Amino acid sequence: MEIIAPFGWLILAAFIAGLVDAVVGGGGLVQIPALFAAQPGAAPATLFGTNKFASVFGTANAAWRYARRVEMPWRTILPAAVAAFALSYAGAAAVAWLPKDAVRPLILFLLIFAAGYTLLKKDFGQLHRPAHSGRRELAYAVLLGGVIGFYDGFFGPGTGSFLIFLFIRFFGFDFLHASAGSKVVNVATNLAALAFFLPAGHIIAALAGAMAVANIAGSVAGTWLALRHGSGFIRIVFLVVVGVLIVKFAWDTFAGV
Repeated sequence: MEIIAPFGWLILAAFIAGLVDAVVGGGGLVQIPALFAAQPGAAPATLFGTNKFASVFGTANAAWRYARRVEMPWRTILPAAVAAFALSYAGAAAVAWLPKDAVRPLILFLLIFAAGYTLLKKDFGQLHRPAHSGRRELAYAVLLGGVIGFYDGFFGPGTGSFLIFLFIRFFGFDFLHASAGSKVVNVATNLAALAFFLPAGHIIAALAGAMAVANIAGSVAGTWLALRHGSGFIRIVFLVVVGVLIVKFAWDTFAGV
């Protein structure tokens, strides 16, 4: 069994990741680098599996807490979650024939567009005005969920932030409802990933369990902040997280890291 150290640093990272993820997604920006730094000898698949195991509990807890306080748009998010679960397998399979480096510039462009659109459109995500119903709502939900599920299976970083942006842009949600809905879809994509990682043994069980507890604690704090301060607060955190993602993707793209 691999040495679990430094344990305290990973628990703190899991807590912060759960907090950030509960508000706008992006917890992987904290948790994955921490795992790679603390466990340099472990296989990447094992670290990704450990990350998914820890994060799925925090995300599920956040989804449950949002559902208790927010009127969840189930007719949109459930079809999106089912499609995301199914297409995440296809995304994972696509890694074999499409190099990840080939899509980095596209993801960077999309992140810059999302940040710019949110900054320029001051009322973006401030009001909850669902824009679709019936078959059109179902079609958009399946399409959105499928695309995001494929992306999460193939690449992953920024999945929660992309979900929030798309829920607002295409369904007329405010930031609070979009964040709540994104958690349900994120749970589906995380479970799909674990369906691969767990049977293959790609997990450090003791570490994953401890980080899951910390991730849940972080998600409690994150959902409390989001519910207390509402869409305006979530918008600010969204822009911060997307800004960090832009810097990371720009560095990875142009520095060749």
